[in-house]
Amino acid sequence: MPSPPKPPPKPSPKQGPKPGSKAPAKPALKPALRPSPQLLRRARHGWAATRILVILAIWGALACFLVGLWFTWDLPNPAIAVTQTRRPAIRLLDPQGHLLARFGDVSGQVVLPAALPPYVPAAFIAIEDRRFARHGPFDFMGIFRALVSDIVHRHVVQGGSTLTQQVAKTLFLGNQRTLRRKVQEAVLALWLWHHYSRQEILGIYLNRVYLGEGAYGIDAAARLYFNEPASRLSIAQAAILAGLPKAPSSLNPLVNSQAAANRATQVLDAMVSTGALSPEQENAAAAQLADAASPISRTSWFALWTMQHEADVIPEGEDIAFTTTMFPGVQTAAQAALDSTIAEQGAKYRVSQGAIVVLDARSGAVRALVGGVGDREGYNRAVLARRQTGSAIKPVVWLAGLLAGMSPNETVLDGPLNIHGYRPHDDEAYHGEVSLTEALADSMNTAAIRILMRAGGPRRVIAVARLLGLDDHFPKDATMALGTGAVGVLQLASAYAVFFNGGERVTPYGVTAINGAPAHIEAPVPVVPAGDAQAVAGMMRQVVLSGTGRAAFILGVYTAGKTGTTQDYRDGWFVGYAKGDIIAVWLGNDDNSPAEKLYGGTLPAEIFKEIAGA
Repeated sequence: MPSPPKPPPKPSPKQGPKPGSKAPAKPALKPALRPSPQLLRRARHGWAATRILVILAIWGALACFLVGLWFTWDLPNPAIAVTQTRRPAIRLLDPQGHLLARFGDVSGQVVLPAALPPYVPAAFIAIEDRRFARHGPFDFMGIFRALVSDIVHRHVVQGGSTLTQQVAKTLFLGNQRTLRRKVQEAVLALWLWHHYSRQEILGIYLNRVYLGEGAYGIDAAARLYFNEPASRLSIAQAAILAGLPKAPSSLNPLVNSQAAANRATQVLDAMVSTGALSPEQENAAAAQLADAASPISRTSWFALWTMQHEADVIPEGEDIAFTTTMFPGVQTAAQAALDSTIAEQGAKYRVSQGAIVVLDARSGAVRALVGGVGDREGYNRAVLARRQTGSAIKPVVWLAGLLAGMSPNETVLDGPLNIHGYRPHDDEAYHGEVSLTEALADSMNTAAIRILMRAGGPRRVIAVARLLGLDDHFPKDATMALGTGAVGVLQLASAYAVFFNGGERVTPYGVTAINGAPAHIEAPVPVVPAGDAQAVAGMMRQVVLSGTGRAAFILGVYTAGKTGTTQDYRDGWFVGYAKGDIIAVWLGNDDNSPAEKLYGGTLPAEIFKEIAGA
């Protein structure tokens, strides 16, 4: 078998081509590809655009960060704000411990929605956020509806905030209508929605919403306005409270009961629309609105005077309760008597203002204090005003006469008088020789000056006035007997107490206890003999029985007092005694303009009678 042929030997790698042979040709190189100018331009433009986009993205992110920082740099810590404390509360109580007035913030007990009658949270949901059960932290449908309404009316008439947003605003923010505040509200609403359930948010709202008069939360408001815990609210009461978040300062029943009732009617309509009430329930609740909206108490002149008088003893940052001397019935009667008199007869007599003080003659405890007609926070005429007394100062002159040795039955001349050109006169004919009792009953001017002279002159009478607590300026001449000096209503009331308590000067006070501990009270101080004081009181009884103060007479009630009228009827006074109290009434005008025939025996005496007979 023939052997296979051997393969030819491989050429040595170092072996070059054979002599005389041609070298193998090298493969030709491909020509290099060069991009077109258009492609190069596009590449450069793309790279520039990419670089610009990257730069814009960096600066945009930085700008967003800075904007976000601007919106949220002072954002409160929600976890802390949920438990923020309230301002201290100040309560004024009557002698029996019943609430008269509140100042500062008021907080009630924490109540869960499940512990309330179902119509209570339903009232708030119906009027504030009727889609609360169907949306998240924001109600975009409500926002759109509010936006359309605002555009149609060309001003803000409807809001689109949910209860969650309102909680965010109530707990953490204020009421400013700015873009920054709205962004913060949205951020905090998201935080609340993430950390609390729907029912928990509703509970926070009901316990922290501001409902006027310093009341935060539904239980505080229920106790303040209705003297009831929130768990015992009626449908009508719940509707009134649910109407308050819109304008708590002007819609609450202590400020405007009619406005509160009108707003509550809107709440009841909304509750029917949402199915929370039937039409029959709405009608029944609407019939109760007038009574439900009637306030159980109101801020009075007495309350404001007490706060000012006791300001130095109020501890900073602590709740405090003052037990006061005020009798609510007397305070209401005094304010009503003044308001109605000015409203009905003010135009006839050209008089627009007045002041009243009622105090216990034996102790000086102030039972009522009315500083004027109208605004309860304005100028307190009962305490601050200084007005000429007219003949209301004469009991002090008569007392000075008794202290100098005269007696009620002693006679004095009522006739023409000339003191260095000063010629006082009476409004009617002179009476000749009369007793001191008759002279006081008919308020005889010339007799008053003669008594002043026999008592030792004006300086001596002024000294007696000082004994009674009248420390204002008095003229050091004969006109002092006719009341040209000016005093305060509260001052004159306390001075008259001396005549009816046996001769003791009293210091007016309005607080008997602070947080249950007895308050400091100035004890009455004997200043004149009891017999002389009682004698002046007896003569003032005749003023009411047969003299210038007959309009103050009350059948079956011992009353006594003195009228006072100044020049051009600028001031009308009646200061008297009834049922153990001194009642001082002043009428006039703040600008000291003349009135029309405003005698102390007319409107002032009638107001005294109305209060004494209440």
